[in-house]
Amino acid sequence: MYKFSWSKKYFFGILFCAATVIALPAQTFTTLYTFGATDGAPQPLVQATDGDFYGTTEFGGANDTCMEGGRTTECGTLFKITTGGVLTTLHSFDGTDGFLPFGALVQATNGKFYGTTLAGGFYSSCMLIYEVSGCGTVFAFDPNSGGAGGTLTTLHSFGNGTDGGLPNGGLVHATNGYFYGTTGYSAFKMTAAGALTTLDFIDGGTNGEFPNGGLVQAANGYLYGTAASGGSTSVNCADPGGTPPGGCGTVFKMAEGGALTLLHSFVSTDGGYPQAGVVQATDENFYGTTSEGGANTTCTGGCGTIFKITPGGKLTTLHSLDGTDGQAPNWLMQATDGNFYGTTSQGGTNNDGTVFVFKLNPRGTGGKLTTLHSFDGTDGVFPSGLFQATNGILYGTTLDTVFSLSVGLAPFVKTLPTSGTVGSAVQILGTNLASPCSVTFNGTPATCTLVSPSEISTTVPTGATSGTVKVVTPNGTILSNVPFRVRP
Repeated sequence: MYKFSWSKKYFFGILFCAATVIALPAQTFTTLYTFGATDGAPQPLVQATDGDFYGTTEFGGANDTCMEGGRTTECGTLFKITTGGVLTTLHSFDGTDGFLPFGALVQATNGKFYGTTLAGGFYSSCMLIYEVSGCGTVFAFDPNSGGAGGTLTTLHSFGNGTDGGLPNGGLVHATNGYFYGTTGYSAFKMTAAGALTTLDFIDGGTNGEFPNGGLVQAANGYLYGTAASGGSTSVNCADPGGTPPGGCGTVFKMAEGGALTLLHSFVSTDGGYPQAGVVQATDENFYGTTSEGGANTTCTGGCGTIFKITPGGKLTTLHSLDGTDGQAPNWLMQATDGNFYGTTSQGGTNNDGTVFVFKLNPRGTGGKLTTLHSFDGTDGVFPSGLFQATNGILYGTTLDTVFSLSVGLAPFVKTLPTSGTVGSAVQILGTNLASPCSVTFNGTPATCTLVSPSEISTTVPTGATSGTVKVVTPNGTILSNVPFRVRP
């Protein structure tokens, strides 16, 4: 697994979740695609309006012109893959347009995909690290231009001395129209055209350093995230790779304008080094993981935790992993059954990582974790984040595979975006959609047009209120996975 040989390794550690499940219908695990030396290590996927999945690979591709650790290597790719496992490479990075693309892509309502690369770009070296060329980029990919392959445009190259560098997470498309992301020491916002504003919210460590996991926008409009180290300067977490950074990491919230509020500093016993961000669940609390720390010391520095934190900052440790159920958990996601699913980068039966399900107890103060799948090397190693497609099936990536896991969950529809004002355009993503269509926003009818079997276009109707979106087609009635918020 690729890691930078940098003393503050946790900024670049690519750690993945693992876990366990509860009594569920029979699970079916399928390896959809196995990557080779030329098409590289895949990152988390996103489902697009055309029904396919899009993602990037850390390495691989047609260009081996990028520098890492004093050697040349492939620069990475952008690809799409069908639910049946047919993969198409859409773009090979060459270093000038980015290198080491990390984090999931995000598709905007204009149909384009937006993402970041950790290295590469216009500047030849980075002020933070000298083992790779360039300080990273933000890019847009238009699948509908430039022929069958689409067109990638570099929107911003980091490294001018004032804008940070080395973005290690994806972007979030906020309700104000801006894209928000994080670099090694700062956050930024950017227009769809690429005008970038640096939000210097890191204060040297007290509020956190290295916000690797990116940001998520909550229902209250704030952006929430984690920092992999920093926080309380009276606590140091074990760091086998070098000098311990001050603090075990933090959870923070940030206003759209950049004002930061520290919510929690980890102290090892409640977790340490959160590499992934947080997810807001249907109860409006946030859930996340730490890659180390916790109550169990069977792993060096602790095996990691699953936690809950309220919007106001009250943190509860829900589960401490012990290695047998996984080690170093990654991103959580809440599926339509209300349970949380995730992966671990290590641990399990073969120490190659796991896929798990985590079910909260009725009071939300703890829960039960059940391992659904332990990787053994033949089906992948070091899994990363999961997502649930509109067909109800879970999909994920490992260092060298794309896989699916069916746990018997029903299809649903997903709105893009998940909030809007009356009259604003909304795309509805689904599976096997058909005409004629009927759409309601919390019971209020809306006009709709079938674009394809995976997409319906509509607008927020007059009189609509926040709530579930319901779609009726000749193939059945389907509900949205999350409520749509109608903004004033």
